Amino acid sequence: MSIDLQPRLVIVRHGETEWSRAWRHTGRTDLPLTDTGRVAAASVKPMLAGWSFALVLTSPLQRARQTAALAGFPDAEPCDDLLEWDYGDDEGRTSVEIREERPGWSIWSDGPKDGEPIAHVAARAERVIDRVLSAGGDVLAFAHGHVLRILTARWLSLHPELGKRFLLATAAPSTLGWEHDYRVVETWSCRAR
Repeated sequence: MSIDLQPRLVIVRHGETEWSRAWRHTGRTDLPLTDTGRVAAASVKPMLAGWSFALVLTSPLQRARQTAALAGFPDAEPCDDLLEWDYGDDEGRTSVEIREERPGWSIWSDGPKDGEPIAHVAARAERVIDRVLSAGGDVLAFAHGHVLRILTARWLSLHPELGKRFLLATAAPSTLGWEHDYRVVETWSCRAR
């Protein structure tokens, strides 16, 4: 396969929610976008205009589905592998609150209490990557901060914990692509101007 034909993956974290604005871990709680989140999601539409996608995926949670629709992709295919990390007992809590009970805690190295292990999130991300590689063209995915950061680490063949190094803004597309025969980050967390 010619490198020019290698599929790229454009990822978009959903727009702002009440909990993302407050830095609360939002895994499976199904929150809608705020007004600010809806405006930011709509600003993604012109950034993706003219791009042809072989496949458009979205987390089934409403914040990702709303972002996809406002960005011009109301028929995005729901994909359970793009669900956010299941934070278990840490759902809805901030890192500061969690560290009051567990000093030095990090979601990346310690994981959530009674939640999903990072290896499980990484396995889901790898299944998404497999779909991208077999899609026959570029792919667009709307999802959540942590799962997309882990997906990025796995795209680059890095340990999933290194997703912590990829700060991802809401409603800011990033492009995962290729240089020669290896996968790279082409653009990261781009906001509309």
